[in-house]
Amino acid sequence: MTIGFIGAGKVGFSMGKYFTEHDICVSGYYSRNPESSKEAAAFTKTKYYQKLEDIIKESDTLFLTVPDGSIRKVYSEIIQWDIEGKALVHCSGALSSSVFSGISLKGAYGYSIHPICAVSDKLTGSQDLSKAYFTIEGDEKYLSVFLDLFHGLGNPMEVIAPEEKVKYHGAAVFASNLVVGLYETALRMLRDCGLSEAFSDQALLPLFLGNAENIGAQGVTRALTGPVERADAGTVEKHLQVLTGEEREIYRLLSQQLVKIAERKNPDRDYDDLKHILQNS
Repeated sequence: MTIGFIGAGKVGFSMGKYFTEHDICVSGYYSRNPESSKEAAAFTKTKYYQKLEDIIKESDTLFLTVPDGSIRKVYSEIIQWDIEGKALVHCSGALSSSVFSGISLKGAYGYSIHPICAVSDKLTGSQDLSKAYFTIEGDEKYLSVFLDLFHGLGNPMEVIAPEEKVKYHGAAVFASNLVVGLYETALRMLRDCGLSEAFSDQALLPLFLGNAENIGAQGVTRALTGPVERADAGTVEKHLQVLTGEEREIYRLLSQQLVKIAERKNPDRDYDDLKHILQNS
């Protein structure tokens, strides 16, 4: 397998570096921004391509590591050339391989391969990828080849149905991006209590990190603590009395989800009063 990268952003940089670090053949990079592809090629000790046609010819697998909104356009350019027998891969979490419309007519095969991690830095992203879980969907032709490739790298990878990609991506957003919004809400509430911004920014961090570590070590059910887990309806009711607007609705909806977890953790505990308060407040 010889992999060429079309697009030299954070994911392209990181994936290429990850592959070359494990002696997987990477032909090089092509990008509309020559400077970024030159930098990526130098970083991975591979080749910089000035022409799209050349990287297509010299690669049997093409990773389209471009923004989601550009995948269709780049694909429309690629299919102007001979791609028979080649695999085209994008790394979008939300899009499926169906974005490669009519690819079978060209004798080629389409895939989406997505790392369940946030690549925040192109120079260190390969370290994040080394710990990531991956999903894949696409044509049967090379499916087992990609599964073997990533399993060989030590990455757990499972096949996902193409029609589930959007919901799957939403799940990743819940676990990452929405947590940022929730944390910001908590910081704002502390500042509303009269605490300084500097104090608030640091005060919740040990609680947040400790909770994340407990979820990782023990799982969601065992990690749950707090008034909902204790079935402390009085405290929850007091919280609801002082919260307003979106903060109150966020609290109420998420607490209803916590009740379901709490019932798994404590099947003999009575949560009826708590459910009534959350449903009727």
